[in-house]
This record gives sequence, structure tokens and C-alpha cells, in this order.
Amino acid sequence: MPAEPIDPAGITWTRVDPRYITVRMIGAVTSWFVTLAIVAAPLVLTLLDIIGLPLWLCLTALGITAVWAAISLFLIPRRVRAIGYHERDDDLLIRTGLLFQRVVAVPYGRLQYVDIEAGPIMRKFQLCSVELKTASAATDAAIPGVVRDEGARLRDELSARGQARLAGL
Repeated sequence: MPAEPIDPAGITWTRVDPRYITVRMIGAVTSWFVTLAIVAAPLVLTLLDIIGLPLWLCLTALGITAVWAAISLFLIPRRVRAIGYHERDDDLLIRTGLLFQRVVAVPYGRLQYVDIEAGPIMRKFQLCSVELKTASAATDAAIPGVVRDEGARLRDELSARGQARLAGL
């Protein structure tokens, strides 16, 4: 019997922009390229007779790393599609994860500030990451891959709701 998702009942998630898949792919391909180059270095040095590692060991390490990279790149679209958020009356829900699913509820009254971050690749695709900061480091959360206009709206809306809830304490 398949496990039930941990999503609250009746929630319709707002998903992040599909362009975030491309942003994640660019970062992952760059990272895996560097990793594969480092793992391939002993193979090259062995083939040039500079070091004497067994050829099977070098090829096995490179093969395992290449398979790991391929699986990681294959899963990026599904991982991005699993990210979502939902604004409720008293809190913001953020959902992430495929295998290890996580749903975080951030109460508006606990928000200290809302930050928008966008690196050069995210800016190129008109995306940003909305980061929610609370008094507890364990409940800090982020919504990556949000369109910049929606990120600005979320920042303003969540800040206003946070101030209203904080004033009510």
C-alpha cells in the first residue's frame, strides 16, 4: 500500500516557475563537470604513467561518479516540480522533497524579516528566492525559483502579515 503524502488536506500548492529547472540544471552541470574532472584526474595521471593506481580502480570511480551525476540531473525536474507554497490565514506552508518530503508551516507572527535573493543566473531567468527568517534557525525557510514580481509581492504581503500578527501579541 503506497504511503500517503504529508500534504495537508484541501491545499492547492502554488508551484515555482518551470524556468527554475534550467537554473538548477546549469548549476548542477557545472558542479558535476568539476567533480568529474577531479575524479578523472587520477585516471589521466595513471594513463600517463605519472602515478601507479590500478586502472580498474580509476575507471570504477569515474563510472560510479558519472552514473551518480546522470541520476542527479535526471531528478532535477521532478525535484523542482515538488516545490510549492500556500498562503493560509495564519501561516505560510512550504513543500519540498520527493523521497524525503517536507512541509514547513511558518507562522506570520514569527517572521522577523523576508529576504529576496537572486544570483546572476537567477536574474538572467527573472527569478528569485524568497527567504523567510524567524527567531529560530530551525524554522528558517526559503521558496526558490519564484518569478521576481511574485517574489516582491510575497515579500510585501508576508512582511505586512508578520507586522500585523506581531502587533497583536
